[in-house]
Amino acid sequence: MRRIDESIWIILGTRLGERLMRPDFGCAIHGLLFEQNTPGTRARAVDAVRRALVAHEPRIDVQDIRCDVDPTQPSLLLVRIDYRVRGTNTSNNLVYPFYINESS
Repeated sequence: MRRIDESIWIILGTRLGERLMRPDFGCAIHGLLFEQNTPGTRARAVDAVRRALVAHEPRIDVQDIRCDVDPTQPSLLLVRIDYRVRGTNTSNNLVYPFYINESS
């Protein structure tokens, strides 16, 4: 399970185009870096994470992705990912913190 969590962190932490020989690897969430914290931005973050995990982590089935906001830190998106490991049918989750609008 730990290796899958690490793989998810690597996928989400990699910008599209960052890997020279695999320009399609990574997550488009980084394109939201200077966006305002709106429901539309959060929906695009959820979509970017879902697309990246479906494309690059074949060991899991993504069950749910939510994007929550910490009221004390409005530039922090908490991307909550629930997934099932295909090989063992074990459910797991993790939270990926992503900062937006860092210019303000």
